[in-house]
Amino acid sequence: MDHMQAPVLEALARYHERGALPFTPPGHKQGRGADPEVVKVLGEEVFRTDLLAFGGLDDRLGSGRVLERAEELMADAVRAEHTFFSTCGSSLSVKAAMLAVAGPHETLLVGRDAHKSVISGLVMSGVRPVWVEPEWDGARHIAHPPSAASFERAFDAHPEARGALVTSPTPYGSCADLAAIAEICHRRGRPLIVDEAWGAHLPFCSELPSWAMDAGADVCVTSIHKMGSGLEQGSVFHLRGDLIDPAVLKSRADLLGTTSPSVLLYAGMDGWRRQMVLNGEELLGEALRRAHAVREEIAAVDGLHVDGRADYVGPGLAVDFDPFPVVIDLTELAVSGYRAADWLREHHDINAHLADHRRISTQLTHADDPSTTGPLLTALRDLVGQAADLRPAPEVAVPAPGELRMEQSCLPRDAYFGSVEDLPLARAAGRVAAEMVTPYPPGIPAVLPGEVLKQPVLDYLRTGVKAGMNLPDAADPALNTIRVLVEGTGAD
Repeated sequence: MDHMQAPVLEALARYHERGALPFTPPGHKQGRGADPEVVKVLGEEVFRTDLLAFGGLDDRLGSGRVLERAEELMADAVRAEHTFFSTCGSSLSVKAAMLAVAGPHETLLVGRDAHKSVISGLVMSGVRPVWVEPEWDGARHIAHPPSAASFERAFDAHPEARGALVTSPTPYGSCADLAAIAEICHRRGRPLIVDEAWGAHLPFCSELPSWAMDAGADVCVTSIHKMGSGLEQGSVFHLRGDLIDPAVLKSRADLLGTTSPSVLLYAGMDGWRRQMVLNGEELLGEALRRAHAVREEIAAVDGLHVDGRADYVGPGLAVDFDPFPVVIDLTELAVSGYRAADWLREHHDINAHLADHRRISTQLTHADDPSTTGPLLTALRDLVGQAADLRPAPEVAVPAPGELRMEQSCLPRDAYFGSVEDLPLARAAGRVAAEMVTPYPPGIPAVLPGEVLKQPVLDYLRTGVKAGMNLPDAADPALNTIRVLVEGTGAD
């Protein structure tokens, strides 16, 4: 296929060349009706490229196949058989994939380190999860993807499972043994879904870990905006093999998606595919070398440890590692990640991606260069120099791995939609949660609807909030109370 083409971008150019007049939404009519103060901030081009996908970019029947051709090019670029664009983020894409594999009250094997969007999919669908435990590093208090052996045991215990879902790479950069997990699924005639939201770059550089389609996954969900050059909410999901009907997957996405997709987001994904096919190996190879150099410079700063392959890969850990998430452990500095992230933003206008009780993550991509990494290094050195003012690190009662897991007493859907009450945290142990409670980012819930609350997890969240943890989805983000099922209801 001709990857010099960018069907969405080319259709946009033709639309402007024709001087087309829209008597359709959006109501700003190419920016003519936009507030001038808004235009000053957003720019005129944002409004000029904001038009209907059908009855604007393409005709009302889509006879120009603009979107279809862009999706076909994307599939070809990443060695998939089918690709679907989403302008509702991978939060929608992963739900569509789940609903294409399992229906209400059917079983799906799910890694317990899944993003909250996966849990939302369980709540919406009524799918019954069987949780597959991550590989826990108790010393570093970090989870790596579940092992292939764990999925094998889960299938043996639940042969009725319709398929499996695993997250790889994690937001911290650790990668699952996707080839082995796919083989376990396919031996049983079951599909593998990979939430690869953090892996958009993987297909385009031979020096990076294998990506899901090459490893044998059936469906792969990717956030173009995370590690690619797309705009926020730009997501694609890819399909290979014959275990999932592409028409079913498309239908599930249509069930959940917007009927007013953003052409801006389509254009960003279309252009990014062309950029990567033409220049990805060079761009990402150079970025990879820069990431290794930046890692070495940060590691040379007293008090800072940069998590690397030796920390994440090995028996009982991950099987591969993506070095672009530069995760910095502050344990030796005796400063919490929450305070460090807040200090970097306040004093240097540096925004860290992740922050937890002992780490921050400074995500690098092909867009970084010395103009961005230089200020980062300066800010980190300054942080070390000012660390005394940020001590002591607030104590966070991080549970041992065995204390983190709680019994799933009923379906997430049944708990979420059940009869609920808000209970003081001090009285909540032993009750069934009716909400998600998610430290964010990265968005992996510590509590799920239907789980029986345990005191160590409640203590972790209580001390975490006091230390600076963000819990945006809890009914009470301060966690003075937590939402639980009324006793005597919600039995599975």
